[in-house]
Amino acid sequence: MEHFDVVVIGSGPGGYVCAIRCAQLGMKTAIIEKYNTLGGTCLNVGCIPSKSLLDSSH
Repeated sequence: MEHFDVVVIGSGPGGYVCAIRCAQLGMKTAIIEKYNTLGGTCLNVGCIPSKSLLDSSH
């Protein structure tokens, strides 16, 4: 079993930034994400895609 200094749950806008910063500070970091892609619901299927579709429809 591997050991980590920090484990971030979720790779949404806050999670992946947190994980990157922790790694930059020298911590052994892991992200736990239930989907295959990073970015969370907001970036992949929620807020951002919805706003893009609405903007392009006008």
